[in-house]
Amino acid sequence: MFKGIRPLLRGSTYAGALFAYCGALASLPLLPFAALPAMAWPSASWGAQFALTALVWAVLIGVIGLARTTRRVLIACARRMLGVPLPDPVGESRGADRLRTPLWLLAHVVLGWAGAQLSVLLFGAALLLPGGWAGAEAGVSVNGWSLRAESGWQSWATALCCLLLAAALCLAVTWALRWLAPRLLGPSSAERLALAAERERVLAERERALAERNRLAHELHDSIGHTLTAATIQAAVAGEVLGADPGAARAALRSIEESTRAALEDLDHVLGMLREDKAGTAPTRTLADLPELLDRLRHAGAVVEPELSGDHAQVQGTLSRAAYRILQEGLTNALRHGAGGPIRVTVTAAGDSLELDVVNRVGSGAGAGAGAGAGAGAGAGAGAGKGKSPDAFPTSGHGLPGLVERVRLLHGDIEAGPDGPEHWRLAVRLPVRLPA
Repeated sequence: MFKGIRPLLRGSTYAGALFAYCGALASLPLLPFAALPAMAWPSASWGAQFALTALVWAVLIGVIGLARTTRRVLIACARRMLGVPLPDPVGESRGADRLRTPLWLLAHVVLGWAGAQLSVLLFGAALLLPGGWAGAEAGVSVNGWSLRAESGWQSWATALCCLLLAAALCLAVTWALRWLAPRLLGPSSAERLALAAERERVLAERERALAERNRLAHELHDSIGHTLTAATIQAAVAGEVLGADPGAARAALRSIEESTRAALEDLDHVLGMLREDKAGTAPTRTLADLPELLDRLRHAGAVVEPELSGDHAQVQGTLSRAAYRILQEGLTNALRHGAGGPIRVTVTAAGDSLELDVVNRVGSGAGAGAGAGAGAGAGAGAGAGKGKSPDAFPTSGHGLPGLVERVRLLHGDIEAGPDGPEHWRLAVRLPVRLPA
């Protein structure tokens, strides 16, 4: 029982009814204009004049509903007063869809007038029927129909019924408007297409922004990670030889200065992109900058054995930049986790592919341990990585996964894992031309 009368106790029920009654009142200024044709036809019967006035009144209300501003105002009011989730109109309604707003406005006015008159009648009856407090017998008469109640409990029971009927009428009006609002004020077929296109555009922009931020994160990880590793090793070397070999110490310090300056350029570019400001000229380090990278490693005390073959000039643009970053990450990991000894770097530019190899010593037994449990990740497909164990790259956790993602986007193959009992090998093969 209480569940059935719960809607009658909600404020939203009466807010919806008030919304309907306000719509009826808002149509009153049009009534004098609607009555002009009937006044110009004095010989017509009262019924014909009433019908003509009502017809002209409905036409005027419908014309107002054709305005685009009217639709926006009605949608905002329905959202506020009825609690119906209606999106703002997108694009312009055409054809039959354009007639839905006038239909809503007419239904709004009709429900408002009918609900207002009946509500006033029922509330008036609820106040007047209990004749006891008025000191006389009370009743209500409408067009020959009368309702009278003698003083006593019968009059109070009848008044309570009228009050409940008035509340139920408010609920019915509110429910009718809530049912009509999505159908007449909701998006049309053309607006649904426009909303879907807008959502797709927003999602595409978000995906592009996320992809760009991920790319910048990879760039920053590769550049700053390599620079900090090399600078740490160079600082340690400079500290050890400062007294015995000041020249070597000065060379290590110069190398730290050069590498950190390059890292600052990368950092400035990335931060400019993240601030959505106009960033400076983007660092465009490519395979042509590989000798400089190897020189910095030598200043750090590493022994590097490069083997460069093929025509590197044919590798340009994104592929050349990605190859530089891949080699930078591989060399950084070799410095961090290698066990000394030479680092062999092989870059082979064939006719249709670019092959990158970084091999470093990991110490006796370390290679086997590093590759333990890597069999499940082995493979040569695009983005497949062999030996993704945490012991292989125990840094930030983004090194090898970042390389795998970079290579996958370039439709290449990657393998990382033990190369014999004492070495670790990173091998990447990238197609110079993307597959059709």
